[in-house]
Amino acid sequence: MVPATGAGAAAVPAETQMLLLESRREVGSSTSDEGVLYALMLPVLDGGFRASLQGSPEDELQFCFESGDPEVQTVEAVDALFISSGDNPFNLLKESIKTLSKIKGTFSHIEDKEIPANLDWFGWCTWDAFYKDVNPAGIEEGLRSLCEGGAPPRFLIIDDGWQETVDAFKKVDETLREQTLFALRLADLKENHKFRGDTYKNLGDLVKKIKEKHGIKYVYAWHALLGYWGGVLATSDAMKKYNPKLVYPVQSPGNVANLRDIAMDSLEKFGVGVIDPAKIYDFYNDQHSYLTSIGVDGVKVDVQNVLETLGQGFGGRVAITQKYQHALEASIARNFKGNNLICCMSHNSDSIFSSLKSAVARASEDFMPREPTFQTLHIASVAFNSLLLGEVFIPDWDMFHSKHESAEFHGAARALSGGGVYVSDKPGVHDFSVLKKLVLPDGSILRAKHAGRPTRDCLFSDPVMDGKRHELKSSSTSS
Repeated sequence: MVPATGAGAAAVPAETQMLLLESRREVGSSTSDEGVLYALMLPVLDGGFRASLQGSPEDELQFCFESGDPEVQTVEAVDALFISSGDNPFNLLKESIKTLSKIKGTFSHIEDKEIPANLDWFGWCTWDAFYKDVNPAGIEEGLRSLCEGGAPPRFLIIDDGWQETVDAFKKVDETLREQTLFALRLADLKENHKFRGDTYKNLGDLVKKIKEKHGIKYVYAWHALLGYWGGVLATSDAMKKYNPKLVYPVQSPGNVANLRDIAMDSLEKFGVGVIDPAKIYDFYNDQHSYLTSIGVDGVKVDVQNVLETLGQGFGGRVAITQKYQHALEASIARNFKGNNLICCMSHNSDSIFSSLKSAVARASEDFMPREPTFQTLHIASVAFNSLLLGEVFIPDWDMFHSKHESAEFHGAARALSGGGVYVSDKPGVHDFSVLKKLVLPDGSILRAKHAGRPTRDCLFSDPVMDGKRHELKSSSTSS
């Protein structure tokens, strides 16, 4: 999800999930807030259907309504578009989301959710440090180097790379090899061989040691909403009890109108091992109860948006999303204390407006350290996306690198974000002059009270593409 600006209906992109309009009553009043009226349009969920907006070449605003399943059809949309107006855009958004949550009953405003305590502590994520090569020795080295430098992390995310997965595509042509990386499937609920051996008998031994030795308060483990990127391995003895079947994603016209990516290309080609929605709670409960038994405190649940392409045969995209989302939240409540969940790749309105308890969600695309032109877009996206997401979640502005040409820029943004502050530095590759501006000696942070968002004077500007110099501000205040 990324922001866009424009002056007419034709400029509204496909798949628009929130449209904020500014109307000035008097010509020449652009330097004043007087005489300004804002209108908000929120296409939402209506039964088994999901709505979105888009512009047409004829400068008309089009309303799109879809179920994601040919067997789920309707001839009317009754409660699919919420429209309101006011003279303060931030109050308008807040009150609209609060009202909508009460009308729909399928999601909650952020003020009605339990906020995970780990957000008030500095964290480290293993992803950019190791990618899928994460291992116990590397984790210990990374924690040690941060602690010795005076920026002790108190929460840790063990990202992708700890699970037991299977590559069922070893015989594919080498030209398709990269695609298969996103089609791997989960074969077991327990950790892979890297976390079992002479030093540690399982992941729990590592978790226990780093908590005792490095003062880690919270350990999160990564998993995908469907188990792994390619779902679960249907032939695995550990997975058969969940009645999985191979399903091939079907993208909507709105999906295809936007940027295609290698992950979806891969899943369309090789399919996804989808757990029976009637068994998905059992899967989450088994996975989370195992993690809890070895000392893990919470989970980062990724790849959530794939569900919108898997609705065919399951009652549609909204139906399958809500079954999975509510099962996930029920398992989190049963197995982990403090609502310890981070949602990721969950920007579609199916997920946003089905979130009853989930309190933290990624606010944009990943931080990409090797893409120098992406840094401004990343911050602009998380800030503008937080206008909507910040009323439903604590927006997660993602990890960053403390030793990077944009480290100061990213660090300042995280300080204003209202969300967690965590890095993905490689062990020993840190800039403590940046970190010590964010992290107190005990590992805590001064987290902003509200989600960081652009102020009113920036709302209808494009800080990335309009060629002008902008100061992206935040309306956030410290707690």
